[in-house]
Amino acid sequence: MKLLEVVAQSAAILTEGGLIERLRRDPAVRLDPALLHAGFVYDSEGRARLGRLYREYLEIGRTFDLPMIVGTPTWRVNPDRAAAAGLRSLEEINREGAWFLRAIQGEYGRYAAQVFIAGMLGPRGDAYRPAEALPAADAAEFHAPQADALAEGGADFLLAATLPACSEALGLARAMGRTGLPYALSFVLRPDGRLLDGTPLGTAMAEIDDVALPPPAFYLANCTHPETFRAAMRAAVRQSPGVRHRLIGLQANSSEKPPEMLETLPSLDAMEPDAFAAAMAEVRAEFGTRILGGCCGTDDRHIAALARRVAPHEEPLTST
Repeated sequence: MKLLEVVAQSAAILTEGGLIERLRRDPAVRLDPALLHAGFVYDSEGRARLGRLYREYLEIGRTFDLPMIVGTPTWRVNPDRAAAAGLRSLEEINREGAWFLRAIQGEYGRYAAQVFIAGMLGPRGDAYRPAEALPAADAAEFHAPQADALAEGGADFLLAATLPACSEALGLARAMGRTGLPYALSFVLRPDGRLLDGTPLGTAMAEIDDVALPPPAFYLANCTHPETFRAAMRAAVRQSPGVRHRLIGLQANSSEKPPEMLETLPSLDAMEPDAFAAAMAEVRAEFGTRILGGCCGTDDRHIAALARRVAPHEEPLTST
């Protein structure tokens, strides 16, 4: 079944939880200042470490018989960062990220048909500083090489995440749309229903839907606590009721602190897994949000607790 059919028909779709933050807080791991974890695909130890995290999440999806979206380790692996890391080829590392996940997907037998690979992109600048966002025309040109490479690597769809501003989101939509793959945009939201640049969520979505060809297949939010998301959606839906039907996913933080504070904390600030799952279940009940997963502060325990809440079966499955 194709991704968009699954999105239309499934009551719940999982995503992975945190990857970068889990690795950042592992004393045995050194993240590259420019590439973060993307370069792990080039050495055996890095591949093994990254593979273990992805498999933890995929095992949860298989156990509870839930479709699952997993994102390539390529968020913000753009021309600037490739150059800063001294890479000869931006395209190669993005293709490798997609191939890496495709190989892991192939280990999962019948369940592999329920696994969908998102080719991950992000903003050029700091995700929490909207003043660094690119204008739409510049963003379309800047992000096109990464979008093309992820499409060539075999991603099922493209996902630009942790977006703080409407202008760069529009440019990303143009770059991703030109690949011919389905694509989605994921914003960071404030409780008042606005993006970090102050644009009302409904206004941003309407502008992108009107201008981008084709428009995004759907929208999500990420790096946003479930309670912040609920407040944001209530505010956005009051102004633009169609938001409820276009924004269908949340990869949530497990901390209520503003996301820009989380990287600087000396220790992890996180809800207990069951509390996180309960909060996500409330989001799902109120807004019909059906793509559900984690961002900062979440790990396999949070995704397992969430899966138990939303799985179609009362008991975990054991079949492959």
